[in-house]
Amino acid sequence: MRAVRIVELEGPEAVEVGEAAEPADPGAVVVDVHAAGVAFPDVLLSRGQYQYRPELPFVPGSEVAGVVRGAPEGSGFAAGDRVVGLTGFGGGMAEVATVPPSMTFRLPDNVSFEAGAGLLFNDLTVHFALGRRGGLREGETVLVHGAAGGIGTSALRLAGPMGAGRVVAVVSTEEKAEVARAAGATDVVLTDGWRDRVKELTDGRGVDVVVDPVGGDRFTDSLRSLAPAGRVLVIGFTGGEIPTVKVNRLLLNNVDVRGVGWGAWWLSHPEYLAEQWAAYEPLLASGALPVPEPVLHPLDGAAEAIASLERRTALGKVVLKVR
Repeated sequence: MRAVRIVELEGPEAVEVGEAAEPADPGAVVVDVHAAGVAFPDVLLSRGQYQYRPELPFVPGSEVAGVVRGAPEGSGFAAGDRVVGLTGFGGGMAEVATVPPSMTFRLPDNVSFEAGAGLLFNDLTVHFALGRRGGLREGETVLVHGAAGGIGTSALRLAGPMGAGRVVAVVSTEEKAEVARAAGATDVVLTDGWRDRVKELTDGRGVDVVVDPVGGDRFTDSLRSLAPAGRVLVIGFTGGEIPTVKVNRLLLNNVDVRGVGWGAWWLSHPEYLAEQWAAYEPLLASGALPVPEPVLHPLDGAAEAIASLERRTALGKVVLKVR
């Protein structure tokens, strides 16, 4: 089969596409992959900077969408089923992938393979962030940093269907502002002077929830932008710098900083993914949750696709079209 391969830890520019042996696992669902998601961990894996370090060479990618070729008895899946799945740690950017049955889900007919491949990491992370960790309540105001990126656009799409009354996007350019509006932002502000603008938009009250996949030097201003009992949800650090918190700010203003480790949660709570999909899938199938329009790259363009995340030039979720 054809597959994306990382043969040396020199970053996206060292990513290759070539032949690899098809995976074999009698206990897994075998999927003919039509599309594969690209996520920030793939950038880190390409440089050996992720907490999981597979032996070289390896196939990256953990999100797939395609058609079941075969499935173990009792798995609930059969040849021909349209599915999405999480491979675990790699193996997704290939023509064939194996997926644990517990991490395989039926893809609604109204969702394309390309869109489906971009759902799991970002949408389920945000669903976990806003619901389980953020405790989003009906009518609250949500602010989203990095709003034109993968996590950002997922947050903009999900916040409304999950109950937010207002969704404020923070972006760096007018081009990204258009992406944010299309994804569901009710208000958009530019990063330069964003905190003052948010204060004006909320009549000085502040926002209830901040979704932060960026980190860096804007973190303190995120705390300052919270309303009483507000929450900053820490999802990642694509900005590079891991910020620190002066906890007196939490005490004085009655606000929270909450970590969002979706992967760590479902790894320690094996039943959670099925529970989460049962809550999430009806939103998708009914049309209450808009289907995303990913940024598509061909399989041969995997290096550029991964590099676009490292450079932070990607607008939305990045997906490889495999078939």
